[in-house]
Amino acid sequence: MASPRTVTIVALSVALGLFFVFMGTIKLTPRLSKDAYNEMKRAYKSYVRALPILKKMGVNSILLRKSIGALEVACGIVMTLVPGRPKDVANFFLLLLVLAVLFFHQLVGDPLKRYAHALVFGILLTCRLLIARQPEEQPPEKRILLVNGDEQPLAHEAAPEKGKVKVS
Repeated sequence: MASPRTVTIVALSVALGLFFVFMGTIKLTPRLSKDAYNEMKRAYKSYVRALPILKKMGVNSILLRKSIGALEVACGIVMTLVPGRPKDVANFFLLLLVLAVLFFHQLVGDPLKRYAHALVFGILLTCRLLIARQPEEQPPEKRILLVNGDEQPLAHEAAPEKGKVKVS
């Protein structure tokens, strides 16, 4: 049976992956929701207006919105379908993306209700990354210590020496 840690990581990975695929798709196309797509267009125009350095770098609102949307879709697919280390990399990129989006919301002075979802999903991404990076605990009977290339049980688990009684 899978450990609770594994179940938690898989559940968070799938849920977060699907969420970011959905949100990225909304930024890229009006097919899912025309109203949400139009709202995204309006929001990204205000982000570029509030940060003139983007204009100087040649980044317009369409390029910003589509690049963020494409990154969300790509990382969401990785989080949902790809096993192993790539999930952690996608998790990290999405976390950076959420931080950037929070910065944009603060920059334009949006109220909390407009970016509360970004806060929540940023916290979930952080939790998933922390849980995934924790080492898996081995059962006590499998713990070993390598001494000069030889496997030996750890000192506190070693059998008592001959003639001595182990007291616990």
